[in-house]
Amino acid sequence: MSLRSIIALLRPNQWIKNIVIFGALIFAREFTDWVNVSRAFYAFVIFCLLSSAVYIVNDIIDRDSDRSHPLKKSRPLAAGVISPPTAWVMAAVIGAIGLALTSTMPSPFIYTALVFLAFNTLYSLVLKKIVIIDVMAVAASFVIRAIAGSFAIAVPNSSWLIACTFLLALFIGFGKRRHETVTLGEDAGNHRVSLKKYSPYFLDQLIGVVTASTVVAYTFYTLSPEIKQKLGVSHLELTIPFVLYGVFRYLYLIHQEEKGGSPTEVLLSDIPILINIVLWFLSVMVIFVLSGN
Repeated sequence: MSLRSIIALLRPNQWIKNIVIFGALIFAREFTDWVNVSRAFYAFVIFCLLSSAVYIVNDIIDRDSDRSHPLKKSRPLAAGVISPPTAWVMAAVIGAIGLALTSTMPSPFIYTALVFLAFNTLYSLVLKKIVIIDVMAVAASFVIRAIAGSFAIAVPNSSWLIACTFLLALFIGFGKRRHETVTLGEDAGNHRVSLKKYSPYFLDQLIGVVTASTVVAYTFYTLSPEIKQKLGVSHLELTIPFVLYGVFRYLYLIHQEEKGGSPTEVLLSDIPILINIVLWFLSVMVIFVLSGN
């Protein structure tokens, strides 16, 4: 068992998903409060550890089906590089460390971290096998991260943040299922039980609904009088084009480039999307700064 295989088992490239935790910090305009910034980063580290524990458990359960996947077959457990008993010990230790670090955080954050572990364990055992519910469960996991981010800095949970996070995660999740269905073909069901119930046409319908819902929800958020008054900002609607382009670009990658099997890889490797995310973030920061509150 090499250090490289241990790192692969932890899946650090997937930690980017926990960036959702910073949503509350940004949209509650707490990013100038260095105490809350440090708390948000601390929460991010905790969820990276908890996520790795969850990934290990998931890989233990899926090690046989992963062997039929062209990419996942090289994962340490599927390839037989790390044994299941060793992986169980690693998951327990990493999960315990993550939970131990929550001791200095607010109680609601601790409860949310426990819910995150329990919910993702339930996903690995049951929910991932149920069509539609499997993607909704993944989206719910992102919502739990967003809620944890709010609890970490003791600000009220935003219904807008929860709705937009859930819809965006659904959009990406159904895109991933489409890629798996098309790429694996008739073997899709051997890798993931729920894929037997999906088809490219059905997934295109779901993606169409979620795409429109995501854009509309974000548009309503930027135009909401409640948000303008709460944040003391105006013209957040100027960021809508960046969201539209990001959604359109991702659709292009799914349908024309046949990507989307690994959303994390797409987000980290597609230059246009990376530039778009940076521009969106900078535009939000500029609008906040110019508002002067």
